[in-house]
Amino acid sequence: MAFQPIVDIVSGEVWAYEALVRGRDGQGAGQVLKSVTPENRYAFDQQCRVAAITQAVEAGIVATGARLSINFLPNAVYSPLACIQLTLRTAAAVGFPTDRLIFEFTENEEMVDTRHVGEIIDTYRRMGFATALDDFGAGHAGLSLLARLQTDVIKLDMELIRGIDASRPRRMIVEGLLALFARMGITTIAEGIETVAEYRILREMGVRYMQGYLLARPGFRTLPAHILPEGEPLRLSA
Repeated sequence: MAFQPIVDIVSGEVWAYEALVRGRDGQGAGQVLKSVTPENRYAFDQQCRVAAITQAVEAGIVATGARLSINFLPNAVYSPLACIQLTLRTAAAVGFPTDRLIFEFTENEEMVDTRHVGEIIDTYRRMGFATALDDFGAGHAGLSLLARLQTDVIKLDMELIRGIDASRPRRMIVEGLLALFARMGITTIAEGIETVAEYRILREMGVRYMQGYLLARPGFRTLPAHILPEGEPLRLSA
């Protein structure tokens, strides 16, 4: 696992670390996921959860107070209650508070049965976990899915963020989404931020939580340091 900070630009602190799967030779998540099949999906999903929690604790996450966001495969969860048991045992064994866990839908995976995914979200919420919808605005993660599934957190896809400072249509779309999510009580994260210009316009638009290479690159088995472009916590525009 590699860990990338999701930064609260108001406090200047890390709000959460996302656990990103890596191959034995450093391959990225996309390459690793190509080897996932219906036959090994469940075992892969379970192993990723265990690795994310144990390695994050080894890296020192407990003392930071930050959350841990784990990508999971909804199609691998045959029963929300049954499939969470190893996660709970692992967290208990290494001393990680389960109320700091976030489970995020991974890598544009198509929802085969949205009703089943809704049951997963509801079960996790009752157990005190937060859930996140990743890559919103790309692939299968869009408004039609949001109409059926409401998570606690939504991560705006990097394609909406890329060059947003120079794109009025992108700004208008993101402004509309921010207003919608606020009305729905959903926390928004902008991911894939790579330039100071992107960072500044998103800050002006009221985005509080940000993730991307500009702030910190993922650290393999480590919790990397992060920086803000101005070097200190910032107030959001009114």
